[in-house]
Amino acid sequence: MKIGLIGLGIMGKPMAKNILKGGYTDLLVSDLNQAAVDEVVAAGAKAASNQEIGESCDVILTMLPNSPHVKTVMLGEGGVASYMKPYATFIDMSSINPVASQEIAAELAKKGVEMLDAPVSGGEPKAIDGTLSFMVGGKQEVFDKFKPLLDTMGGSVVRCGDVGAGNTTKLANQIIVACNIQALAEALTLAQKAGVDPQLVFEAIRGGLAGSTVMNAKAPMMIAGNDQPGFKIDLHIKDLNNALDCAHSVGAPVPMTAQVQEILQWMHNHEGGQKDHSAIAQYYEYLTGIQIGR
Repeated sequence: MKIGLIGLGIMGKPMAKNILKGGYTDLLVSDLNQAAVDEVVAAGAKAASNQEIGESCDVILTMLPNSPHVKTVMLGEGGVASYMKPYATFIDMSSINPVASQEIAAELAKKGVEMLDAPVSGGEPKAIDGTLSFMVGGKQEVFDKFKPLLDTMGGSVVRCGDVGAGNTTKLANQIIVACNIQALAEALTLAQKAGVDPQLVFEAIRGGLAGSTVMNAKAPMMIAGNDQPGFKIDLHIKDLNNALDCAHSVGAPVPMTAQVQEILQWMHNHEGGQKDHSAIAQYYEYLTGIQIGR
């Protein structure tokens, strides 16, 4: 099986390496960043143009920033879809609006091309160690065929329904993660202001009901003042914009999502967009004049 992967950013690059490690060595890759391409080629992949990927690959994966990027790469003038073989498969691992996923799938179906939307959660650390969580939408038989490929990159690969269900699930995931990070920042700020060591608060509550994967990953970063991105604030803003758009279209109330989005947007406007989303704690540091744990 010949595989194409377009998009070798923070997530896509280690995911490509894990595909190779998983035994899928006939891998063609493409990205605007030549250094990223060179690094994955050194690991065993082959560099190719998007046209070459479309013409020669049985399955094409994308890991791109947002809906417009996926639509342009696949359906734009000279897009990959125009070169794909009938009965090839497209797997979009980007986190985009589920409506866009359904629109892309409908266009590809006219060419006899199947599609899965398969966004991931876990950030760079889990992309590196191959334990991402995949939330997949698409036909059961297509999912079953390509689950072993996704397993090379993920510790959890779950079909959530038809095309669009994967990205709907990812939006739900991103709401939960964002609201958890905001709550964690508020709680650690409260501890600091009350004269209690945030590190000890974290150690005391992490094993109880408040404990979570989010807390375990982000509390140490907040306490250390580490804002190096595993998942950037600007990307989370993008995801929550998609969540708000989807919620408005289906009539779902999301007031907490709207609130945390405003805080993330404040961070973006104060040169925080490229920081890790745990840097939301810096919003509270700005308000209080204290630094959590320091």
